[in-house]
Amino acid sequence: MAEKKYVYPFDEAYGLGKELLGGKGAGLAEMSHIGVPVPEGFTITTEACTLY
Repeated sequence: MAEKKYVYPFDEAYGLGKELLGGKGAGLAEMSHIGVPVPEGFTITTEACTLY
């Protein structure tokens, strides 16, 4: 059984959706994907926030 992933770098998060990443996380992943200069970073999933 695969472990759940709760943190995604912006460059891996593209296409995962607002439900998993939240609106801001999904937006940053999209901007990073299309080449907008976004500082390197990561998104914590909404599920991780709910568990916290």
